Amino acid sequence: MAKRIAFQFDDKLEYQLQAVQAAVELFRGIYREGEKGSRKNRPIPDENRLLSNLQRVQSENGLFPDRSLKGGRNFTVEMETGTGKTYVYLRTILELNRTYGFTKFIIVVPSIAIRKGVEQSLHQLGGHFRALYGVDVEKHSFVYDSNNLRRVGSQFVETRDLSLCIMNIQAFNKDSNKIRTADEYGRILWREIQSIHPIIIMDEPQKIEGTGAKRSRSMEAIEQLLPLFTLRYSATHRCLYHPIF
Repeated sequence: MAKRIAFQFDDKLEYQLQAVQAAVELFRGIYREGEKGSRKNRPIPDENRLLSNLQRVQSENGLFPDRSLKGGRNFTVEMETGTGKTYVYLRTILELNRTYGFTKFIIVVPSIAIRKGVEQSLHQLGGHFRALYGVDVEKHSFVYDSNNLRRVGSQFVETRDLSLCIMNIQAFNKDSNKIRTADEYGRILWREIQSIHPIIIMDEPQKIEGTGAKRSRSMEAIEQLLPLFTLRYSATHRCLYHPIF
């Protein structure tokens, strides 16, 4: 009988915790801590406080402070390959959920290979995150399937629980995508997702930004989701929107 492999993770790698905390500190004093989650991510009521928090986080992490939020609510985390990028953004999701009650997250990936890597990380890290947060993150996450849109409605749009939807960018960057079109009842899930203002986690954003001066169709599609804010993770960013770590 094959033995099950148990993965051990060190939850005290300082640079990983700093990267997680950088995102959490962006919203310090903007939201009441410990609030329960709701069906929608609550709007950001104080953009001035957000800018002030951003500048403080940047200064603490040795980064040049931005003078405005000209780049929108896009925040960049730069981590070298092999330093635990996926771990950091999964833990960031759980910290944001526990601290401020955010519930709706979409992890956007540029390829099937990266998506499978995220799925594997969720599986391997399940016990580790249960010990830290008391949450079975694997049960609260799912991969978007255009042939099962009901799951998006029930497990993402309608629930008040923490929910992570993992999506390939190709699933929603065209007007013809199923998620953008009306079903037999006239329901358009795209509009319902917009209404809950998901938090977007971008894995390797440089791979979908395009190479020209004009925004790529994929980036436009992400903006059209009306995210509450976007966290961008890579070792090789092309565009550094409001770097925080």
